[in-house]
Amino acid sequence: MAGPVLEMRSISKSFPGVKALSDVNLNVAAGEVHAICGENGAGKSTLMKVLSGVHPHGSYEGEIRFQGEPCVFGDIRASERHGIVIIHQELALIPYLSIAENIFLGNEHASRGFISWHRTLTHAQSLLERVGLPDNPQTRIADIGVGKQQLVEIAKALAKEVKLLILDEPTAALNDEDSRKLLDLIIELKAQGIACIVISHKLNEIARVADAVTILRDGRTIETISVEAEGISEDRIIRGMVGRDLEHRYPERTPDIGEVALTVEDWTVLHPIDVHRKVVDGASITVRRGEIVGMAGLMGAGRTELAMSVFGRSYGRRTGGRVLLDGKEIRTRTVPEAIAHGLAYVTEDRKHLGLNLSEDIRRNISLSALGKVSRRGWVNEHEETRVAERYRRTMNIKAPSVFGETGKLSGGNQQKVVLSKWIFSDPEVLILDEPTRGIDIGAKAEIYAVIAKLAAQGKAVLVISSELPELLGLCDRIYTMAEGRITGETTRADATQESLMRLMTVGAATQNEQV
Repeated sequence: MAGPVLEMRSISKSFPGVKALSDVNLNVAAGEVHAICGENGAGKSTLMKVLSGVHPHGSYEGEIRFQGEPCVFGDIRASERHGIVIIHQELALIPYLSIAENIFLGNEHASRGFISWHRTLTHAQSLLERVGLPDNPQTRIADIGVGKQQLVEIAKALAKEVKLLILDEPTAALNDEDSRKLLDLIIELKAQGIACIVISHKLNEIARVADAVTILRDGRTIETISVEAEGISEDRIIRGMVGRDLEHRYPERTPDIGEVALTVEDWTVLHPIDVHRKVVDGASITVRRGEIVGMAGLMGAGRTELAMSVFGRSYGRRTGGRVLLDGKEIRTRTVPEAIAHGLAYVTEDRKHLGLNLSEDIRRNISLSALGKVSRRGWVNEHEETRVAERYRRTMNIKAPSVFGETGKLSGGNQQKVVLSKWIFSDPEVLILDEPTRGIDIGAKAEIYAVIAKLAAQGKAVLVISSELPELLGLCDRIYTMAEGRITGETTRADATQESLMRLMTVGAATQNEQV
């Protein structure tokens, strides 16, 4: 490798009451893929915000040198002028503008004050092809899912003359196929001499693309590993991240499976705009008490749409089917109706649909069941605080108190708040949509334990996940979906990644095919 293109020396950063970074060092060589690993709250994103100017010079201690020159970035535009581009973990797109407009926002193809739409659309199309997104560049961001929105963010970064690309959890919203395409793209950029910093909790992906790995814990640099010189293993990274070995990533459990709790029969849902398109087509599933059931599928298979439409018709237009709880048909036409019948849905998009980020932790936890902490229309704030404190302790939410703003928590801790909110509602059926997306390995183990505990309490749990090892390690049964249809159902003992992927790619195969 060439000499360092980036040197970050003795970086320290504090927030009120919190030391986020303490004497952190990072060196990245030209043309190198450098991974940064650490638990949520370890300081990874804060370090990258310092580098990119989100936290401007003067708000931190230490020195940044890029291409041998000292840098004092006052804002993100200043770092971009030097060729440093960051793609944040949380997306920064305008929903009612088109894909092309978002890609070139602030970087328009314009002459004499007029935008060249031909150049804009042509360039956008070529960028979308590079990231593997087949959608029309004139499609609105609001009309595509969160996974595709992540690809638009990557295309947006590639539109700039980038020398150092920072990717914060780039594959968190992607399925396996799209993740592979992105990793191939990172390797291609490396061959072109572009350095990349990748923050990821997916250790198998790090092992595939990284030349070096820096591990952070509690705001400090633990070690930097040269992959070529020292090799790399998941166990070593995990040990550095959490300070201990994780012997059992998935909880050991002996399922006590009871009667069928949730039944969805012949469920069909139309697209909310294109009413001629079936997004879910005659899907039927069951989930028993004490059982963890998985739902596997590629992006666009209809898994999230199925879950959201069952939960209060939060998506699309239903044209047929029934929902039964303990054998009795129930109405779930609205979210309050679904909650009243004992259903809970943990969304894949916690920032926009799962939390009120401007509210404190206490209020977010109580939102799904305010009646439990209220009397005669008035919230008992003392009781609300007591409940929230209990969940802060039991869910290991890393915050000084429950009065902290939820939007300032790390992604993993925000996810714990979402789970606490729905567990507080005491549901009979929990639908968990990508429950560990963007969460570090230690927090994942904690959430797996929570899911297992809920099943042991007799709850029926449906887990939607794009990570097949997660489904295989956690679930008792697994359904597969493709093109809106259920294409298979298999037990944990009989399932493999290969058999699931085969069923996920068969298209409109015979519903209820068994492995």
